[in-house]
Order: sequence, then C-alpha cells, then structure tokens
Amino acid sequence: MDFFQLLQRHKRTILDQWFDLLLQSYPSDTATFIKSQKDPFHNPVGDAAHRGMEALFGGIVEGMDSETATSFLDPVIRIRAIQQFTPAQAVSFVFQLKSVLRKQFRKELTSPEMNRQFEEISNRIDDLGLLAFNIYVQCRETLYQIQADEIRNRTFKVLKRSGLLKECDDPEEPLPS
Repeated sequence: MDFFQLLQRHKRTILDQWFDLLLQSYPSDTATFIKSQKDPFHNPVGDAAHRGMEALFGGIVEGMDSETATSFLDPVIRIRAIQQFTPAQAVSFVFQLKSVLRKQFRKELTSPEMNRQFEEISNRIDDLGLLAFNIYVQCRETLYQIQADEIRNRTFKVLKRSGLLKECDDPEEPLPS
C-alpha cells in the first residue's frame, strides 16, 4: 500500500483532526458552535470550512489545478479575511495538515518510499498555502478599497450638504479665478 492509499483509507480521521486545528484559531465558544451546529444555514462558516477542506484534501491526494484549488480555498479564506485574522492566522490551517499527517503516519514515514510520497503531498500543501495567502491578500485589498470608497462617498456628501462643493454642469469648463 502506498501513502496515497493510506490517506484515502484514513480520510475521515485526518479531516476531523485538520478541522479541529482550524477551530483552535477561534474563541472556544465560537469553535464549539461551529463544530456542533451542522445546519449550513445556521453555520455558514463551519459548512464552508467542512466542504472546502474535504475538497482540498481530495485535491491534495489526487492532484488539482490551481483554479480548482482556488475555488475551494476562496470561501474559507474570504471568511477568515473578513473576520480580521492576520495573514498567518488565516492560512495556517493549510500548513497544519502536514502535522496531522506526520502524527497519523509516524511509523509509515520511516519507509523511504512513503517518505518520498509524503514529500510530494507536502509540496502540494505548500502550494495550497501560497494560493491561500494570495486569496487572503486579494480579499483584504478589496475590503480596504470598499472602506476607502465609503469614506470618499461620505466626505463628498458632507461637503455637498454643507455647500462647500458645487456641481459643475460642464466638466471641461474652467474654474473661476
């Protein structure tokens, strides 16, 4: 049996442990809620994380192109970016999968062939982590742009209401001197 088959055989255990590591980044009452509430409408964060992590695990084992991986990572990372996680906090769960695998397969990894296959999986996890970081940065840039636009719009409205801003009929018309 090769390492990929071991991963498939122990999929549920690995996913549960990986999900528990993700939950450790939340306050304990939030983590308890996310873990216990199974209804996706009452717990969209937990549902997105479960579905995304399960799909990512399958992609790690079987291989996955970056566009597909991004589609599974995006909902999880987007939520974590909005929740004001730091970049490290937001994406660390991806890299934590390696520690789950090392712990689960400590004995098997003494074999050179198993260790080589683990390194292949480890590289795929690293690639996912980098994708997750890119998604996080894009989400944060979007949030900052939305905030800047909102401040600009508020300022414009205040200036207009106070009479300090006059609308110009012809934008090409020179300003009075």
